[in-house]
Amino acid sequence: MVAGGVEHGESATDAAARELREETGLVAEVTAGIEVTEYVYSLTEEPADRRARYEPTVASVEVTCFRVAAPDDWEPTLDWEHDGHRWCEPDEALELLRWPATADALRRLVPADPRR
Repeated sequence: MVAGGVEHGESATDAAARELREETGLVAEVTAGIEVTEYVYSLTEEPADRRARYEPTVASVEVTCFRVAAPDDWEPTLDWEHDGHRWCEPDEALELLRWPATADALRRLVPADPRR
């Protein structure tokens, strides 16, 4: 998953576009009119090494999920945060996602194909 934080003075939409570009090389328009799903998860759900990156007073993390389009022939150029990628159908992606709230966001952002 492409993920990251919102920097000072940046909107969630701008942060999504920046993180996507930094982590995969994809330059895509992220507009306010797209479907957005937000959720909050407890920091206790993070592994200890990731929890240590947050200030001790942080108890939860707010997450905003976006959907963007990539050209059919596009392949990512991954940064140091990722060691691989693969293309898969939404059902397979749901099985790979770690947090139930992330899977729920995917279900809402990418509705099931009625032809399947």
